[in-house]
Amino acid sequence: MEKELLEHNVRNLPEKYRQFYSEVAQFIPAKRMFADPIRTLAYGADASLYRIIPKIVIKVRTAAEVTKILKICNTFKIAATFRAAGTSLSGQALSNSVLLVLAGGWSRYSVGDRGETIMLEPGIIGAQANQYLKSFSRKIGPDPASINHAMIGGIAANNASGMCCGTADNSYKTIADMKLIFADGSELDTADHTSCQQFITSHAPLIAELQRIHDEINGDEQLTQLIKHKFKIKNTTGYSLNAFVDYHDPIDILKHVMIGSEGTLSFITSVTYHTVFEHPYKASALILFPDLKQACIAVMKLDRPLTAAAELLDRTSLRSVEGNAGMPPYLKELDEQATALLIETRALDQETLAENIKLLIRDLEGIPVLFPITFTDVKAEYELLWKIRAGIFPAVGGIRRQGTSVIIEDVAFPKEYLAEAVLALRECMNRYGYEDGVIYGHALDGNVHFVFTQNFDTADDSKRYQDFINEVCHMVVERFEGSLKAEHGTGRNMAPFVELEWGQKAYSYMKQLKTAFDPDNLLNPDVVITNNPAVYLENLKFMPPVHEIVDKCMECGFCEVNCPSRNLTSSPRQRIVIQREIARLQESGEDYDRQKQLEADYAYFGEETCAADGLCETTCPLAINTGSYTKYLRSKKVTARGRNVALFMTRNFSGITSLAKLGLAGAHLAHVALGTCAVGSLAGAARSVTLKVPKWSRWLPKAGSRPSPQPMHDSEKPKIVYFPSCVSRTMGPAKEDHDQRPLHEAMLALFAKAGYAVILPPELDKLCCGMPFESKGYFEAADEMSAQLEKALLACTNNGAYPVVCDTSPCVYRMKRVMKSPLKILETVEFIHDHLLERLDFVKVPDTVAVHVTCSSIKMGLTDKFRVIAETCASKVIMPEKVKCCGFAGDKGFYVPELNESALEHLKDALPADCQCGYSNSRTCEIGLADHSGISYQSIAYLVDRCSMAKKK
Repeated sequence: MEKELLEHNVRNLPEKYRQFYSEVAQFIPAKRMFADPIRTLAYGADASLYRIIPKIVIKVRTAAEVTKILKICNTFKIAATFRAAGTSLSGQALSNSVLLVLAGGWSRYSVGDRGETIMLEPGIIGAQANQYLKSFSRKIGPDPASINHAMIGGIAANNASGMCCGTADNSYKTIADMKLIFADGSELDTADHTSCQQFITSHAPLIAELQRIHDEINGDEQLTQLIKHKFKIKNTTGYSLNAFVDYHDPIDILKHVMIGSEGTLSFITSVTYHTVFEHPYKASALILFPDLKQACIAVMKLDRPLTAAAELLDRTSLRSVEGNAGMPPYLKELDEQATALLIETRALDQETLAENIKLLIRDLEGIPVLFPITFTDVKAEYELLWKIRAGIFPAVGGIRRQGTSVIIEDVAFPKEYLAEAVLALRECMNRYGYEDGVIYGHALDGNVHFVFTQNFDTADDSKRYQDFINEVCHMVVERFEGSLKAEHGTGRNMAPFVELEWGQKAYSYMKQLKTAFDPDNLLNPDVVITNNPAVYLENLKFMPPVHEIVDKCMECGFCEVNCPSRNLTSSPRQRIVIQREIARLQESGEDYDRQKQLEADYAYFGEETCAADGLCETTCPLAINTGSYTKYLRSKKVTARGRNVALFMTRNFSGITSLAKLGLAGAHLAHVALGTCAVGSLAGAARSVTLKVPKWSRWLPKAGSRPSPQPMHDSEKPKIVYFPSCVSRTMGPAKEDHDQRPLHEAMLALFAKAGYAVILPPELDKLCCGMPFESKGYFEAADEMSAQLEKALLACTNNGAYPVVCDTSPCVYRMKRVMKSPLKILETVEFIHDHLLERLDFVKVPDTVAVHVTCSSIKMGLTDKFRVIAETCASKVIMPEKVKCCGFAGDKGFYVPELNESALEHLKDALPADCQCGYSNSRTCEIGLADHSGISYQSIAYLVDRCSMAKKK
C-alpha cells in the first residue's frame, strides 16, 4: 500500500521531476525521499514569514549522496536548496523544487591544536561545538541567539553572528578551511593541497573569473573603499565582496566568499574554525537611561575588548517582558521614554574583571541614568539580567494578535548615526501602525533588530508591509549608510534590495559570482540574487487559528532538537504547520480533497507517532507543549463507548493489572522455555499479520509484584509513604537484567538503610496516577484515577505530614501537576539526591554506566541530580548527548516500535564497549533503552542500593 501511494505521488510530479526521482531512488532509500502532500508541506516552512512547498524532499546523510544528487540536478536542470535546522529568518531554507535536508549523519568533529581549531560537519548544533571545546576554555566565534538550535552549516552559510562576536569573531573572520560541493558535483577541500591544485586545474575558468573580479575590484579605488566601509559594521547583505579586498589567493577568496552565500554557490560539508577564548569571569549591568538618545550616546563611549556586549532595549521591548516571572519590579515603573543598555564585560581573573568594571563606570560618567550603575558578577544575578534580553522576541510572539506572523528584521548603522537612526526607525514603525513593535539589539555593533506582527489576509495588509519595508530600506541605505541585513542573511526578503544597498557596480560583481559558480541558477534560486523584485511579497504565510495551545507558535523550530519523531515523521513545528493548513482549507473550502487527505495522513504522521512527552516545551521560546495538543486531538476522537471502557478500567483497575501480569508471565515463561530466537521469530510472524500484536523483545519484563505492608516497630523513625507505580507493580525485571529483584525490594532496602519507617497506601492494586489514560486522551478517566490516588495518599500521609516517594518519573510528573493538595511528592532521583546521599555511605563501583534522564525528569529539573547520583556510585558515567526522549512513550514502544527505534538510533554508538549496564527511572523507557543498546537498563535505585550502606554511627 505504501509503495503504491509513493508511486501515485511521484506520478503527479512534472515529467523531469519523475525522471529525477527515478535516478535518485537508485541510491537513496524510499524512506528518505518524499513527494507526498503532507511531508512536502511539513518541510515548506522555516522560521521566516514564507511558506513554499517543495516538490521533492530528500534527507541526505553523506557528501557522496549530495554529489550524486547535484549531478542529477544538472542533468535535468532542477533546482536544489540545502536545509540544516531551518531556523533561518529570511526564507533561505525553502524551495519549490528539491529540498535537501541534513538528517542523521553530518555530526563528525575533530578538535585540533589543543582547542585552537575545530573541524565540524554541518549537522552539528552550535552549542554542541562549544561543548566539545569547553575543556579547552575555547568556543567558536559566532554566537547567534539560536546557537542552541542552529546547525553549523546554517551558521557558516549565513555568516550568523550574535551579541559578542561582532565583526571580529564571526565565521568570515574565524574560518580556517572548508570542504565544499559545487553545483556541478565537484568537490574541494581547502585544507588539502592536492585537492586545491586539482580544483584549480579542473576549474580553470572559474579560478580565472575569481582572479578577474579580484583585479577589477582592487583596480577601482572607489569600489574598494565602498567595500571596506560597508564591512566596518555588520553586513550580510549580498555576497562577501570583502574577500576580494582582504585576500589575493583564489582559494582564500573562494572559501571566504562561501561564508554568507546561503547555499547559493555551494554546499558546505565541513568547516574548520579558529576558535576564540572563553573568559571565565563575567559581570553584567542593566543600565537605564532617560531616553533612547542618551542610551545611544552611551554606546558611543563603549568598545571592545573592554565591553564584550552591549544590548539596546527600548521601552516597548522592556514592557514586553516586564510581567514575566523573575523580572525586576522596577521595569513596570519606568516612564515611556526610558531605554536600557545591558552591558557585559569579561576577564581572565577576578582582579581584571573588577578593573574592567571601574573603567566602564568611568567611561559612562556624565551621561544621565535613572539609577546608579551597578554591575554584578554573581552568575544567577547576571543570568537573570540576560533573561530580560532573551525574553523579548518570544514575548512579542506571545502577545500578538491571533492569525498574525512575527517578523524580525535586523539592520546595522555606523555607531555615529545610531541615535538618530533608531529614533527614525521608531517613528517609521509608529507611522505604519507598528506601535507595538519593539527595537532592540547589539548596539555595540550598531546592529538593531526590529520586531513587529503582521497579517497578510488582505491586499491592504500586504501593501502596508510592502510600503513599510521599502521606506525602511531607503532610510537605512540612503540616509544612514547602513546594512539592510546585519546577521540574519539576505534570504529572499532582502534579495530585491541588494542592488539598492550596494549600487549597480558592486551588485554586478555579485551576479557575476553567482553565474561563475552556478551558471544554470540551480542552487537556491531567488535567494541573495533574484530577478524578481516582488519575491519578498510572494508565498507569505497565513496563520489561521488552530487551538489556543499552539496558536502562538512562530515556527522557529527551536522545539525540534528534542523531538523523538523528528527523523521518523514530523516535529512539533511541522505538526503545527500541517494543522494550520488543514484549518485554512476548512475555512476557505477551496480544496476539500486535499483537506481530507491531510487529515487522514496526519493520523500517523502527526498523532500516532507523537510521543507527547512535552520536551518541545522546554526549548520553545513560548513554552508551547505540542504533546498536550496531541493529547487534546486524541481526546476529540474518544467515543462514548471508549469513554465507558476507560471508566470501567479505572473502576476495575486491580483486575486489569492482574491480566497484564498474566500476559507478561506467559511471555516470560515462553522466553525461558523456548529461548530468545524462537520467541522472537514467533512474535515477529504474528506482528507481520497484524500490528495489533505488540512488539516482542528479549528485554520484555516478567510479571511484577507489589510489596507487602511494612511493620511500624519504631515510631521514632522518620516516616515516608512509598507509592510503587502501577507500571513497576506490573512489570518486573527482564530475563537478562542484572538485578532480578522487583524494584520495590531495592527501594525498601534503601529506605531501611537510611532509617525510614515506610508506609504503603492500602489497596495498592487499585491505585494509579492516571497517566496511561491521559496520554491516550481519556482525560475523565485519568482525573478519576488521580483523584482516587490523591485521597489515598492524603490519608496515609496524615494530610501531607509525611513525604511521598514514587518510583516512576512520568507518574510523579503528573502527580505534581494535577494534585493541588499539601502532598509533598518526590521522584526517586529527587529523593535519593536530596535525602539519601547524606544519610548513607557509598563505595564507588569500578564500572562504566550509562544514564538516561527521562523526559519527565528533565522537565522537573533533575538532570544534574541524576548525574551527581550516578557519579557518586560509578567510576565513569555516560550520558549520550544525542539521546533525548527515548520514544517509548508508555506503550508506543510496543505498538509503534519505529518511534522508539528512531529516537534511539544514536544510543548504541554512544556507549563504550566496557559499558554493560544502564540506569533510568521509568520501567517502560528502560525496556526500549535495553532493546536498542543491547545492555540491561534498570532503575537508578538498583545502582544506589548496590553501592550504599547504612551510615556508620
